[in-house]
Amino acid sequence: MERIVYFDNNATTRVAPEVRNAMMPFFDELYGNPSSMHAFGGQIASHLLKAREEVAAFLNCSPEEIIFTSCATESDNAAIRGTAEYFGHETKIITTAVEHPAVLKPCRRLKAQGHSVVELPVNSIGQLNLDNLRDELKGTKNALVSIMWANNETGTVFPIEQIADICKEYGAIFHTDAVQVAGKIPVDVKKVPVDMLSMSGHKFHAPKGIGLMYIRKGTKLKPFILGGHQESGRRAGTENMPYIVGLAKACELARLGMADEAIKLTSMRDRLEAGILARCPNVRINGDTEHRLPNTLNVSFEYIEGEAIAYHLSDLGICISTGSACASGSLDPSHVIRAMGVPFIAVHGSVRFSLSRYNTDDDVDYVLEKLPPVIKNLRALSPFGPETDPTTFK
Repeated sequence: MERIVYFDNNATTRVAPEVRNAMMPFFDELYGNPSSMHAFGGQIASHLLKAREEVAAFLNCSPEEIIFTSCATESDNAAIRGTAEYFGHETKIITTAVEHPAVLKPCRRLKAQGHSVVELPVNSIGQLNLDNLRDELKGTKNALVSIMWANNETGTVFPIEQIADICKEYGAIFHTDAVQVAGKIPVDVKKVPVDMLSMSGHKFHAPKGIGLMYIRKGTKLKPFILGGHQESGRRAGTENMPYIVGLAKACELARLGMADEAIKLTSMRDRLEAGILARCPNVRINGDTEHRLPNTLNVSFEYIEGEAIAYHLSDLGICISTGSACASGSLDPSHVIRAMGVPFIAVHGSVRFSLSRYNTDDDVDYVLEKLPPVIKNLRALSPFGPETDPTTFK
């Protein structure tokens, strides 16, 4: 293998050296429990408070509104199931057809248990018709709206501020899965009045196993994990201090470097996109190209399988994805791409390139060198092509 080009950063990211260095003392000399009564534990508690303040600065909220979790999947479940438990079967849950499984699966379980659950459709570029949201909220007493800030597969950014305003207008509780925007675009919960928000550290250069949940003061929900008094009684369990400190450091790095990083990522992504379009025929860009994350590019290569593309590129040291990492192992086409109505000839051939601060222009050049021959060879083996009538495909 000549080299590794990692273009799968929406799945997970490399831990930043600064994050790793910040964590190390909490595996060694600073190993106390922040809930202990003695002075040694109190020292750890002061670091916990400092980390909470840094994360709060990242989101522009009060430290008391930050709850540390194990990951965004836990945070999503806590928001959705905790709200449903608080309001009972009177709760109406509104989400979208393109959410991450961490949102769709708990919503669908609640539907099976008798709750009213609606999945809003999207159009051909993955955007919502907000009139549909208004229609579902009319006359609803206890509504929970859970809509992602940006899609993990296409990078499409939803009009989250407008959605928050609509939820406020109708008195609905609004939760957003903000996993993919963390460290890529600014998140200010004073400007965008969400009630709850989920993030996961490993998506922006903190380690796996740490996440956060923002809960606006006064928001009503039942605790998801019961036990001790930790996290203001909303999430029991001894705090994971090394990882909390690492998350706080990642928030600091993102807060200080996000603007410059976005410019760099947008430039590389656009050059990658232009190069693919110039070198590979019969391709389509998926998602809203005007409103999308700076690091994400989703492409459908017609007449071939995305899994085959990913496997062949992997042999060349290029790491990409065919969709959500949490859905890997499934050969079904992406639910996101299907929801957008992508034609049959392209729906199976979608792949995602997602970049990070550690990628370079040389990485883009390497992919543009190696990808076209892979596409050409796979198309030569495919029984389908432009001359084949797509209506005969089964």
